[in-house]
Amino acid sequence: MDVIVLGLMLLSLTIWLGLLCFWGQFWRTDQQLEVETLYTTSLQSLPAVCAVVPARNEAELISASLRSLLLQDYPGSFNVFLVDDRSTDRTANFAEGVAHAVGKPQQLHIISGETLPNGWSGKLWAVEQGIKSASLFAPDYFLLTDADIKHDPGNLRRLVAKAVQEDLDLVSVMVRLRCESFWEKLLIPAFVFFFQKLYPFRWVNNPNNATAAAAGGSILIAREALERIGGIQVIRQALIDDCALADAVKKSGGVGSREWGVGKQESRRDNHSQCPMPNAPCPMPNQGRIWLGLSTLTCSLRPYDSLATIWDMVARSAYTQLNYSPLLLLGTLVGMPLIYLVPPVCVILGAVWSNWAIAFTGLLGWLLMTFAYYPTIRFYKCSPWLAFSLPAIAFLYTLMTLDSALRHWQGRGGAWKGRVYPNSDNL
Repeated sequence: MDVIVLGLMLLSLTIWLGLLCFWGQFWRTDQQLEVETLYTTSLQSLPAVCAVVPARNEAELISASLRSLLLQDYPGSFNVFLVDDRSTDRTANFAEGVAHAVGKPQQLHIISGETLPNGWSGKLWAVEQGIKSASLFAPDYFLLTDADIKHDPGNLRRLVAKAVQEDLDLVSVMVRLRCESFWEKLLIPAFVFFFQKLYPFRWVNNPNNATAAAAGGSILIAREALERIGGIQVIRQALIDDCALADAVKKSGGVGSREWGVGKQESRRDNHSQCPMPNAPCPMPNQGRIWLGLSTLTCSLRPYDSLATIWDMVARSAYTQLNYSPLLLLGTLVGMPLIYLVPPVCVILGAVWSNWAIAFTGLLGWLLMTFAYYPTIRFYKCSPWLAFSLPAIAFLYTLMTLDSALRHWQGRGGAWKGRVYPNSDNL
């Protein structure tokens, strides 16, 4: 028995060493929009931007969210298109009141959502309608954002500067999630940690790596890039729509120069010897350029005050993340305990059995995962001691993933805002 336990612990320890050394430095939190020096004043001309905000029964949060959008300090042309997705709580009325309160009613355009057609998710159908209306303004970029996001006044300015200066097709930030209640402090930082582990930001931001991801709370996408992939309709049934959009953009190929850039560049698809930044890696053929990072200032207003609300949030899409694959589910149910639970269990068993080899290797594995998790804990300004709780947190997330699969098999998968999307993530 000692040999088996020690073998499992050595395997877990090897996995952690591999993750820390070779998995895109996913555990670091240095990919942040606000830490970079980005100026729109260096641009020859300012791109026009239209924000598209799908909103379904968001009366509680829309006032703060929309106010933050309308008060952006972006000096270029900026309009906001709010798509009222058949709300029953007067979301549109609150939105209109906010626009008048801040003195910018002409900047807000409210669209009454049409009936949801077959083959579309509710959110993406609302986004499609917003983009269709906004396209009449011929914007250079679309800002796709949610109705529960409070934008820092300089968020749009930084997103545009990042996109233009580095000639990016898509720029996205994972906004700072709310982390106030006990359950939020325990589980929300881990949500970000696991997301970065699935999609290491450095890999996402490397045009030579196929990994693609985005965070739906704040996505700036070039109009030409959206047109190139065939519009929102190509991901119309995706439940994890942000990552599906990023994947489509990255696979679609690079874009050429934009007239408002600092210096005109030749098309990256035609001449890969010319890169938009002197030291930046040139993309592989047919690779679009995307960037994903964290935000310290733009935040989500959505509260998750209980275990049940966080559980539902994760279970809604966890099995979708596994492509509805029973084999991947089985791998998750085996892999998560091996990676996260074996080390602390070995510490306990080693101490009980007085087998210090098992106890020491278990402690080493536990310390490695704590080291990996600590930057995220620090980013969310939580107690450092929570970094040691990752095994228990991982166990809860494993149960959430199993529940997500059970909900899918019962026809209750993907439930959100009164709608259920039990079918595959793709058409």
